[in-house]
Amino acid sequence: MEAIIHGVKDPWPAGPRVAGPLLMAQTWAAAVFLHWRIDPSAAAPYMPPGVEPDVFHGSTWVGLVGFRAPETRLIGRVPVPYFGSFTEVNVRLYSRGRDGSRGVLFLTLDASRLAPVLAARSLHIPYIWSRCRPTRSGWGLGYDVERFGKQARSTFAVVPDYGRQANDSLSLLLTARFGLHAVFAGRTVFIPNSHRPWPLHPARVTHLHDELVPAAGLPVEGPPDTVHYSPGVRTLFGRPRRVA
Repeated sequence: MEAIIHGVKDPWPAGPRVAGPLLMAQTWAAAVFLHWRIDPSAAAPYMPPGVEPDVFHGSTWVGLVGFRAPETRLIGRVPVPYFGSFTEVNVRLYSRGRDGSRGVLFLTLDASRLAPVLAARSLHIPYIWSRCRPTRSGWGLGYDVERFGKQARSTFAVVPDYGRQANDSLSLLLTARFGLHAVFAGRTVFIPNSHRPWPLHPARVTHLHDELVPAAGLPVEGPPDTVHYSPGVRTLFGRPRRVA
């Protein structure tokens, strides 16, 4: 669905109305998106029952996404001091449910605080406690991750082009995702979220060494096919619902 703003069509799709009670509210800040094009057959084995890869022009995508969560509120209202502020870097695929839901499927999520990791694991979301921090240097804006035990690490940085807005159909497909698919108690569920359109800019990679995507079982070659940056947005998470 497109919104009409000052008589001009806004290509950003309308997010779902998340009915209460809310599961959580969270702020995402300084989001960096790196994406590689992959064959749908490479993503299909990771999909839970009732879900398939979301395909765009014959391909699906694997993403390496880093951001800061400076604020988390349970049931949308109760602040979580200290533990609700953390850095996250995730590896994700893009999913479509047979019930029409479209979201992301997380393969791994590295986070810098143990408490949100344990809370998310209770919902069977694959969080990993890691040394995870944002970086700002001559290389630009980015993130460093090192898993405890040196199992895998990642470091990447980008320089955003603040003079341009990324609002083409592919950029929106990869970043305007209003929910996630997961498996809970043996059933596929969809956890919806909603947020306003966030400012989204094309960016260029200035530094990249990643072991997280290959560690998830999806080795990719060469630089990412698309690169984006957003200053951030506040988002609301609704109650999980079963995917038929």
